[in-house]
Order: sequence, then C-alpha cells, then structure tokens
Amino acid sequence: MVSTLQNTDVKQKDADRAVVVAVASHAVFEPGTEDSDGVYRPGVAFPLLQALQTVNQRLLQENQEETLLFDVVLICTDAPQQQNHENIRSSTRHHGLEVGRFCFADQEDFADALLEHGVLLFLSTDQSEVSTAWQKGVFSALLDEHAASAPSDQLRVLFCGDGAVMPSSGQPAQSFLTQLGELRRRFDLLHSPVCVSVLTSHGGRERCAAALRTLRAYGVEADEAYCLAGAPRGPMLSLLRPHLLLSDARQDD
Repeated sequence: MVSTLQNTDVKQKDADRAVVVAVASHAVFEPGTEDSDGVYRPGVAFPLLQALQTVNQRLLQENQEETLLFDVVLICTDAPQQQNHENIRSSTRHHGLEVGRFCFADQEDFADALLEHGVLLFLSTDQSEVSTAWQKGVFSALLDEHAASAPSDQLRVLFCGDGAVMPSSGQPAQSFLTQLGELRRRFDLLHSPVCVSVLTSHGGRERCAAALRTLRAYGVEADEAYCLAGAPRGPMLSLLRPHLLLSDARQDD
C-alpha cells in the first residue's frame, strides 16, 4: 500500500521540469533516534539534501523563473517511521529540509511508487532497496559514509569508473544524466554549487578519457578527473567526500 502526502511547507516544483530525486527516509533520519519532541537525528543523507537546496537557491538567485530544480521525495519504507509518520514531517520542518512529498510504502510497493512519481534517481543505504529499484528501471545508487561528511554548500557527484554511465545502464541513467548536465551548465566553472568528477581505478589515461567521453555523450561535462591506475580509491574518496557515488560495483575500494 502506498500513501503520498504533499509538504505544504514548501512551494511545489514544476512536474514537467524538475529533477526528481527520491531518498529513503532511514538514510535522512536515523530510525529510533527521536528526542522528546519526536524529532529524528540526521542521517548520512542529510548533507545531500542540504546541498540540493543550495543548488536550488543558487538557481533561483540567477533566475527567479527557473523551473529546472531538484524536487526531493522522501520514501519511507521503515515500519516504525511509517507508524510515526508525523515525526517524519515534523523532523523535516525542524531541520529546515525542502522536501516536496512524503511517500509511505512497504517493501513490495515502494519501487512502483518511484515510477509513479517520475523519480530520476533513487538513493538509499539499503542495498536490497537499490537493487529492487534498478530492477524496476529506476536509476539508483547506494549511499555510504562519505555522504555523511560531504559539504552542504556544494553538490558533489562522483563517477567511479565507467560502469555506471555505460550504455548498459540504459534509459534510467541517461534521463538523470541529461538533466544533471543541463543543470550544471547553468553555472560557470568557478564557484559552482555543483561539482562533477570522474575517477577511474584501473587502466591508464585512455580509460579515464573514455569515461569522460561517455559522460559528454550524455551532455555532462566533468569538472575534475582522476586516474588512479590501480591505486586504491578509498583515500581519494575520503578527500573528495562525494554526496553521490555512481560506481561500477565490480571495482574494489
């Protein structure tokens, strides 16, 4: 069963133009951490939502009529959080998060809800949720500890290897990347609230160049590129602190 509530605290985005990003509520708020007022403690996805808001604010500063904005949908599949759904809403308000809609769904139905809401990217800390969304044709990624330490004043998107952006990812990836590329072009190279990076763990410059060309074919120009040539990528991830890590699962850290 799926239940969706609009957040009346925020202005709703243009459904035809918005970049719809769905985030699992258990990644935004740590389950079981309510205080006496029912407010949850921030989770690993908290800096991501703040960064998305920063991008929206900068876009509207440039053009008050801008419609190409991030639209966040909070997907709640955690049973205790569903039972205390008012705490989810009040926690969002307390922390000043710009969430457009709250969607409450069980594990059997949440992926269908993603399609219903036109989600271009789904993010969760639960690998099974990410896999289920992929099987339904929704471009998805796993959030990890790097997202928790990412900055709130710049959205950092890191493509690790070329697996996540190869044509095998199909239309779900292409739709998100096309929108991301258009949004990135709204800003100049300096002081941009969006930073797109590419990192290849294996191979030489040719593989890195191939990854850059693949992204460019989708309309995404990378700001930075790193070729590790077999070196472990863990230290670089700790330095870059990406919100979104779109990675080839075959590679090791």
